[in-house]
Amino acid sequence: MTALASRGLMGIGDVLALLRPDFPDVTISKLRFLESEGLVQPQRTSSGYRKFSHVDLERLRYVLSCQRDRYLPLKVIRDHLEAIDRGLEPPAGGEGPRVPRALVSTDGMPSSDSFRPSAAEVRLSRHELLEGSSLDDSLLTELEGYGIITKRGTHYDGEALAIASTVGEMAAFGIEPRHLRTFKVAADREVGLVEQVVTPLLRQRDPEGQQRADDAIRQLAALSVRLHSSLVKAGLANDLRR
Repeated sequence: MTALASRGLMGIGDVLALLRPDFPDVTISKLRFLESEGLVQPQRTSSGYRKFSHVDLERLRYVLSCQRDRYLPLKVIRDHLEAIDRGLEPPAGGEGPRVPRALVSTDGMPSSDSFRPSAAEVRLSRHELLEGSSLDDSLLTELEGYGIITKRGTHYDGEALAIASTVGEMAAFGIEPRHLRTFKVAADREVGLVEQVVTPLLRQRDPEGQQRADDAIRQLAALSVRLHSSLVKAGLANDLRR
């Protein structure tokens, strides 16, 4: 098995065969045109052959669906893809791109199409973060001052949105950012503990080790949330019994 095949990459003919049941009029020339317009960017082999990933295939399905079902021009579809690449819902009607509700209603992870980014890859502007979390600007500034919310480069990610939304709900109970410093200190200590566990796995520098480290991080994160919740509930129950 070649390195390309091991990554699930497909030739343009394979992609055409997968698309034609839903889009019988699509042609290789059409796929090449969409590539020339920057709507999909397949990899190239050393000999120049196009190799498409499953993410590329889903992007093509989206583009073709927008053209067939909604008669959208390529410029508008390109704006949609740019929003999706940042983890947002594409614009609807005359509105701008929207923050997916899944980011703020579950665990901060998008649950939409496979070509959409993970929460860590979501890129939100300050306005989009405020709109998605219902925080006001002064509260966000205060949270940033305490290090509770931070930017990743020039944007905020999905985790920042999940934190902002949670803080916004806690604010309804009169809890202010200064009260949340203990949460930040506790979280930083938990991060240090998890790092001690996964660092040996990361040092293996192989795909299996990386996967085991990712699995361990997810499991330990879930367990730490469960333990934290249980400890708070137990502490409150004990205090109320006194």
